[in-house]
Order: sequence, then C-alpha cells, then structure tokens
Amino acid sequence: MQTQETYQEKYARAKARVQELKSFYNHIVVYAFVNLGLAGLNYYTNQWSFPWFLFPLLGWGIGLSSHAVRTFQWDPLTSQDWEERKIQEILRKEENQSLQ
Repeated sequence: MQTQETYQEKYARAKARVQELKSFYNHIVVYAFVNLGLAGLNYYTNQWSFPWFLFPLLGWGIGLSSHAVRTFQWDPLTSQDWEERKIQEILRKEENQSLQ
C-alpha cells in the first residue's frame, strides 16, 4: 500500500535534483577553467615540451565522469530508483514476516 505523495515532498525532491544538476554543471565549469589555466601555464613554462597538464586533466576527468554517472543516474546499482525499490522490497519482506 503506497501513500499519496504530497506537493511538499515532490517539491523537495525536485529541488534536490536541481541542486544536484547545478553542482555538476559548476564542476564542469571549474574543471574547464582550471585545466585551461594549467595548460596555459604548461605552455608558458616549456612550450609543451613535456605536457604535464594532461595528468591533472585526466585524473580530474575520471572524477568528473564519476560525478556525471551519479548525477544522471547511469549506474543502476546506485540510482535513487534502485534505492527506493530496495526499500520497498525490504518493507514487504518485513511485513510478510510480521504476518506469519
């Protein structure tokens, strides 16, 4: 038996989702500016004879990719939908056990 969701609950969930998206977009902007700055510094110091700026670019890129996976829920094991399904499954099991 599911309860009717109130407007405040829907609004709170939507607001949290917008904050999550905003955080991801800010992450992209900071990533771009910092790595452009590092590339410029790398060029200024040694004309890219050794492109060291690629190391933070790739390392941070892995972190940014992880953030994208969480934000856009590309991973079925960590998405909010998965969490809700698991919660409902556990509640059903507990309800069945209490009826026996």
